[in-house]
Amino acid sequence: MYSPLEQFDIVRVIKFSHGGIDIAFLNILLPFFLIICLVLVLVFFFKNEVRLVPSIWQYIFEKFYIFIFKIAENFIGEKGMVYFPFIFTLFNFILLCNLFSLFPFGIALTSHIILIIFLSTTICVSIFIIGLNLHGIAFLKIFIPRCPPFLLFLLIPIELFSYWIRVLSLAIRLVANILAGHTLVSIVSAFVLKMSTMKFIFYFFSVILLWAVIVLEFGVAFLQAYVFTVLVCIYLKDSISPSFH
Repeated sequence: MYSPLEQFDIVRVIKFSHGGIDIAFLNILLPFFLIICLVLVLVFFFKNEVRLVPSIWQYIFEKFYIFIFKIAENFIGEKGMVYFPFIFTLFNFILLCNLFSLFPFGIALTSHIILIIFLSTTICVSIFIIGLNLHGIAFLKIFIPRCPPFLLFLLIPIELFSYWIRVLSLAIRLVANILAGHTLVSIVSAFVLKMSTMKFIFYFFSVILLWAVIVLEFGVAFLQAYVFTVLVCIYLKDSISPSFH
């Protein structure tokens, strides 16, 4: 890898074709397999190592579980806790994808807009279906504001647009932050290489700056997973207990 920005490229890892059909394993699929393997290892580990007095790893995992549980409890409410397994899985998936992109030869999966738009679209459509399933046709009242009847033809399209723009707001926020962060790391890395040809003191401060940016990126990886999950919880809350106009 000659540049940190190469992790945004989609390339073939394994080439295979059969019967005129091109079947290839792309590098963008690698994080899915690694995350699945990691989850299976964790499940196997905690299945056999759960203790009444927890070990340090079990204690960290329990605190992490409680943290996500509190997110769901605070933003969805008691009625929506049936969806907690989905929220827990979503948070960990986004977080692991973000963290995976920070390691050498990692793939910035959450920076690919088409994948994240697909994820946000399926989530928003599913949340809308949940609202219809729980409240029936009355759920569509969320698109009908209380106003003089002659304004409805103008305000209803605005309400529809503001509701479905959630798809883009979820996706673009995540993609933009991950893409911007990795681009910043690339710029600072190039700056450090330039400084290495100058005096040592400049190189020393440049390396400190690079490590500061990398630490910041780890924080952003966690923060973006948190923000994405919180927004999904808020949207889910609106479908479970809608505040009709």
